[in-house]
Amino acid sequence: MNSISKLNYKIISHLMGLLFMVNGGFMLLASLVSWYYKDGVLNQMLLSGAVALSLGAVIMLVTRKHRKEVQKREGYIIVAFGWIFMALIGTLPYIFTGAIPSFTNAFFETMSGFTTTGASILTDIESIPRGVLFWRSVTNWLGGMGIIVLAIAILPLLGIGGMQLFAAEAPGPSGDKLHPRITDTAKRLWLIYVGYTLAETVLLKLAGMSFFDAINHSLSTLSSGGFSTKNDSIAFWNDKPIIQYIIAFFMFLAGSNFVLSYFAFKRKFQKILHDEEFKVYLGVVLGLTTIAALLIYFKADVTASTIAHPMVWGAFESAFRHGLFQVLTIVTTTGFVTADYTLWTPFLTIFFFGMMFLGGSAGSTAGGIKIMRHLLMIKNGVLEFKRTLHPHAILPVRYNSKAVPQPIVFNILAFFILYMLSFIVGTLVFSWLGLDFKTALGGAASTLGNVGPALGDLGPVNNYASLPTAAKWWSSFLMLIGRLELFTVLILLTPFFWRNR
Repeated sequence: MNSISKLNYKIISHLMGLLFMVNGGFMLLASLVSWYYKDGVLNQMLLSGAVALSLGAVIMLVTRKHRKEVQKREGYIIVAFGWIFMALIGTLPYIFTGAIPSFTNAFFETMSGFTTTGASILTDIESIPRGVLFWRSVTNWLGGMGIIVLAIAILPLLGIGGMQLFAAEAPGPSGDKLHPRITDTAKRLWLIYVGYTLAETVLLKLAGMSFFDAINHSLSTLSSGGFSTKNDSIAFWNDKPIIQYIIAFFMFLAGSNFVLSYFAFKRKFQKILHDEEFKVYLGVVLGLTTIAALLIYFKADVTASTIAHPMVWGAFESAFRHGLFQVLTIVTTTGFVTADYTLWTPFLTIFFFGMMFLGGSAGSTAGGIKIMRHLLMIKNGVLEFKRTLHPHAILPVRYNSKAVPQPIVFNILAFFILYMLSFIVGTLVFSWLGLDFKTALGGAASTLGNVGPALGDLGPVNNYASLPTAAKWWSSFLMLIGRLELFTVLILLTPFFWRNR
C-alpha cells in the first residue's frame, strides 16, 4: 500500500485548525488594542479574527474524530505546513486593514514574523495602525515560543540531530508518538517565556518607553524576532542607553537554552555552570563584544551612522554599548538596530556578516546554525587529527562529559553541509533575480539565518521593500527552511518521503 494512504490526515488537519484558532484568538486580542487606541481599523481586525476562528472551528469540528497519535511522517508535515498555514492566515489583518494591501508583501511580513526573522517591507512603520503593529509583534512572539516547543518536544522525535542532547535532560518525549510529558514541558516553558516577556515590559516602561512600545519590543525581544514600532528601530532610544542595555540583557536570555532557565528557577545552578554550550555562548558574546567595542572606539565613527543619536554617557561607553548590542542582536538573530554597522569599517561589516552564521544556543528562540553544532563540529575536527595518528583508537566526541552518539555527529555534519549549500544556492538565486553581489550575499545569509538586517540594499537602515516579487517569495522560503532546521522542510521535497515503504 502507498505510504501516503497511511498518513493520519485527520490529526494533521485537526492541528492546522487549532493553529487557525490560536491565530484568530490573538487577532481578537490585537483588535482590543485597536479599540483602546482608536486607530480606525477595529472592524477590520475583528473580521480577521472572526474569519480565522471560523475556519479553525470548522476544520476542528470536521476532524474531531481522529487517532491521537503522531508518527514521524505526520510530524514533518505538521511542523512544515503549520508554519506555512500560520503565515497564510496571518496575512488577514494586513490585507483587511489595508496596511499591506499586496498579498506577496503581506505574506513576506507574516512569514518574517512567525519565523522571527524581523525582515520587513514596511517603509513607514510609525504610520501603521497600532492594532496591526501589535499583531505584527505577536507573530514574532508566537513564532518564538513555537520554536522552543518544537525544539524541545518535536524535533527529537523526528531525529533532528543535536536537539536530543539537551532534550534528554529536560522533561520531554520518548518513542514515536507524542508523550504526555511534552505537555508538561511546554507549560513550563510557556510560563518562563511569558514571565520574561512581562519582566522586560515592566523594565522598559520604567526606563522611559511608552507601555505600547514596551510590550511590543518585549514580544519581539524574547522571540529573537526584531520587529520594532519605530522606523529607526532601537536607535530611536540612543539617547536612553538604559533601554538598550535592558533589551540586550533579554536578547542574551532569549539566545540561551530555555531549558537552562528552567534549571535556574529550579535552583539547579550546577547544570548551568557545567553546560558546555552556555559557557561557549557566553565566551563568544564577551569575546566578540570586546573586539567590536575596541574597533568601534579606535577605528569607527559611531555618529557616522545615519540613524545614530548623540552619545550621552561618553565615547567609550557608546562604543561598548553599540558593540554589545550589535553582537547580541546578530548572534541571537534578533535583528534590532542601534546603528548602521556597515558604515563603521569594512572589517566590522565582514565581522558582523560572519556572525550571521553563528546562531544562539540550541533550545533558544535564536535562529542560525547554533552554538552547539559549531562546538561539536570543532570537537570532531580536532578528534580527526588524533584519529589520523591513532587509527585504531576509539575516540568519541564528548559533550557535557558524555559521549555523543555517532549518528548525531553525522547528522550535524550533514546539517552544516546542507546549510552552506542552501546559502550558496540562495545567493545564486538572488543574483539571478537581479540583486547585486553584496545584497544577494547578505540577503541569503540573513534570511536563512533568520537575522533580519543584512548588507547592501538590505542593510540595517534599509528594508526588503525594494526586492522583486520573486525575491520576496524566495526570501520567505529561505526564512522557513532556516527556521525549521532545514531537514524538516526539505525532506518533504524528496521522492522517498512519499514513496512506498
